[in-house]
Formats: sequence, C-alpha cells, structure tokens
Amino acid sequence: MDKKPSKTKGKAAPKAFERARGGQARAISDLMPNVGRTAFRRFGFVQSSVVTRWPEIVGARHARVCTPEAIRFPPGEKCDGILQLVVKPAHATLIQHVIPEIMDRVNRFFGYKAVAKVKIRQGEVKPPPATQSGAAPPSLKPVPYELGESLRDIGDPELRAVLESLARSMGAKAERNDET
Repeated sequence: MDKKPSKTKGKAAPKAFERARGGQARAISDLMPNVGRTAFRRFGFVQSSVVTRWPEIVGARHARVCTPEAIRFPPGEKCDGILQLVVKPAHATLIQHVIPEIMDRVNRFFGYKAVAKVKIRQGEVKPPPATQSGAAPPSLKPVPYELGESLRDIGDPELRAVLESLARSMGAKAERNDET
C-alpha cells in the first residue's frame, strides 16, 4: 500500500463552516422585538410597543403631529417617568393643551402611572404609516335567508359584517356543493 503525502504536512484540512440547521422558519415579526429591544432601551424606551402603537395610544390626529422620543424614569424606578415628545413646530401649542390627555392615554396603555411629566421638543415628525382602509367592501351577493334572519338582531355593526361575510361564504360553499 502506497500512501501519498498530504499537502498540509501532517495537519488535517480545515473543515468548512456549516450553520446548524433545524427548527421551523420564524416570521420576521417574531424576531424584530428581540432585535429592536436593545436599541429602544438605549434610547429610553422600556417597551418598544409605545412607538409602534403610538397612533392607537394617542389617536391618529395627534400621531400625525407628535411622536415619542424617549421615556426617562428616575434611577431604579419604572414609574413617574418623563415622556419626551417631538412635535411639529406649528402644533406645539395644541399639543401643550392636550398633554394631560396624552399622559392619561399613555398611563392607561401601560396600566399604571408610568408617565408623570411630558417634555416637548419641536422638530420634524414623520407621519405614521398608512393603515389599511377599513374592511373589504361587502359582497353584492345576498346573505342566505335562513342565515341572514338571525343576524338582524346583532347590534355591533363590525360583528354583524363579519358574520354576514361568513354566512355568504357558507352559502357560496353550499352552492358549489349543489352544483357538483
């Protein structure tokens, strides 16, 4: 048996790096809170959802003209913090008058008195991302009579619209089954 000398002179050839595989693919939305958490904490946000849900907290009208910049808490505390807002210069006076309402909404969002004071800084505010416009237009097909009669008693219009849509899809499915 004739052995050929290796080119590495007695050393094993380096193995190429292979990433460990396995597990399910994860949605980016599951990863982003972990990635962004460090950056948000660095800039004074304990909860990144204050930034991402700002239009829900203060309303679309106020979210167009102001945005949270940071929440600063006293050392070792998680209450009685100072919320720092960036406000469009033309709207600073308006926001100054609604500060108690904004504080109340932010505290309601946290579930405790997280904010005791608000500081305003005038600057550029990017408008919140456009949301989907309402619900999809209702189908022109009528709701099947046997399903639609019971829907008339429902008082909540959104719930009624969802249930009507479900009834329409059930009616369409029944029609397709009858045709086959």
